[in-house]
Amino acid sequence: MTIPSKLLPVACALALIVASTGAAPLAPEKADLSKEELASTATHVVVGTVQQIWTRAEEQGNWDYTRYVAELRVESGEKGDGLAAGQLVYVRYWTKRWDAFFLPQPPDTNGHRGVPAVGDRVRVYLAKDAYDGFGTTKDGGFTVLGANGFARP
Repeated sequence: MTIPSKLLPVACALALIVASTGAAPLAPEKADLSKEELASTATHVVVGTVQQIWTRAEEQGNWDYTRYVAELRVESGEKGDGLAAGQLVYVRYWTKRWDAFFLPQPPDTNGHRGVPAVGDRVRVYLAKDAYDGFGTTKDGGFTVLGANGFARP
């Protein structure tokens, strides 16, 4: 099939748009912390099994955020006071996705990686009233260290 010469510029522009939007965005991510960095930064480290997960979706500008709270049955506490075997602890974490199809994604993190599913056994590096890898919270809750605060035991 031959494209008429008067439509060639339109066809080239369309091909360029399709090619540029079909590629994955090249956005830098927050670097993983080493096991030693996770352990030293965390106020609490626990191993347990995910019982339930609750989510809340929200839009902020061109980002779609998903905020999570996971209920974790503690098997053992490796660091920190107040979390004993058999106890439930509620931990929060988040992810986000760029939702502006025709705009390039700006450099930023996409949140937590390696997030668990219900039934998964995980080691979780937590921050309580401390720096969590993204910022500092002072509300008494447990935040998973970002971006790689979940590990398989």
